[in-house]
Amino acid sequence: MSDAALLDPPEADAAEVAARLGATEAQIAELWRYRAMLADWNRRLNLVSPGSLAEFWPRHVFDSAQLLDLAPEARVWVDIGAGAGFPGLVLAILLADRPGARVHLVESLGKKCRFLAAVVESLSLPAEVHNARAEELSIAAEVVTARAVAPLERLLGYARPYLARGAIGLFLKGQNAEAEIAAARQRWRFDVAAMPSRSDPTGRILKVERLDRIL
Repeated sequence: MSDAALLDPPEADAAEVAARLGATEAQIAELWRYRAMLADWNRRLNLVSPGSLAEFWPRHVFDSAQLLDLAPEARVWVDIGAGAGFPGLVLAILLADRPGARVHLVESLGKKCRFLAAVVESLSLPAEVHNARAEELSIAAEVVTARAVAPLERLLGYARPYLARGAIGLFLKGQNAEAEIAAARQRWRFDVAAMPSRSDPTGRILKVERLDRIL
């Protein structure tokens, strides 16, 4: 029997994710601190569903962290609709020791921004919270990302200012990714590669570049 099999479920999940990511003990400790803050704030703000919180490690942390393998040299990221911090806070924790790293957390709801800012301050993360609509900002970044924010057609409108300044888009999508791409092509011209998600066999990560509006 493996050591992970002897642990409580959350601890086993953390151990498995740490092994799959090659994460350090310090990074896993910071992710545990983030999880504790999320559980505490969630009682008041309902940031994620209780069932979703129970799957913090495989569903949220690993799903978010897999993006780093797709842009291993990137230091400056923008997370649109940062919400409870997936993927932005996870990326900031894993990038904390990288010189020049910065994650911009863009969120229009003030209560979610307060949570994001509290985590950033408590964990001394290389991140900045923007209480704004994504399309109203113009931040120079290497990657713009989003998870569970909007269908691709609308999401591309939010991401356009960052893509126009040279960022690539890495968007976490579910099993309807191909249908979303087809719908988005009615309004936008863009290059896209749909890559399988390592955290969800039905999911896809869309790498988007060279965006232009049709309508």
